[in-house]
Amino acid sequence: MLVAAAVCPCPPLLVPAVAAGAAPELDTARAACTDALRVLTAARPGRLVVVGPGERAEPEAYPEGTPGTFRGFGVDADVRLGPDQGGAETGRELPYALAVAAWLLERAGWSDAPIEGLAVGEPIAVERCIDIGRELAGRVERVALLVMGDASACRTLKAPGYLDERAAPFDEQVARALGEADTAALRAIDADLARELKVSGRVPWQILAGASEGTHLTGALLYEDAPYGVGYIVATWS
Repeated sequence: MLVAAAVCPCPPLLVPAVAAGAAPELDTARAACTDALRVLTAARPGRLVVVGPGERAEPEAYPEGTPGTFRGFGVDADVRLGPDQGGAETGRELPYALAVAAWLLERAGWSDAPIEGLAVGEPIAVERCIDIGRELAGRVERVALLVMGDASACRTLKAPGYLDERAAPFDEQVARALGEADTAALRAIDADLARELKVSGRVPWQILAGASEGTHLTGALLYEDAPYGVGYIVATWS
């Protein structure tokens, strides 16, 4: 059963070494992510599953100890998804969203439960997302999720997806849904619109909606802003 969830954005810019001189601009977002992880710790989960966007529509699992790197962003910075258990040599590295999650967990000193990662990409239907969430929630008695994903990338003229007038209302609705643990609203996210707005969080958020079935978790919105024209949201469910 799902006992808690933390929702965090996944831009590599959260890692100060990647952001370089712009690092202070995301200090508030980093602090909110740290607060969100404290909620997971307080829930005393038996397992933590990190869910983020991937390259394929079918789930790709990453065992505890899988390495990741930010060398592709021009910095000598490596991470690992929890301690190296000797069984994570799959020949694959963490996708960028899970690498950011690994950095957040290392920064917070996570040692409260075993970790596994799951990356799921587009195109995938909402019903499949819900089924994946149900399966994750049923793995052990007490499961926590760290859900990685960004909102729209079209909030300003200089945003990666340029300015789209639909972006701000979309992000407001998602922030409200995540802040209120409104699973019906998350299920109702328009996948086509999310794709047009370059939203990376749609699939992970709908997986969260499936995982929370049968629970009575309440939400809290810790952060919502759009630096660099991309919507970043931090929320907790507990």
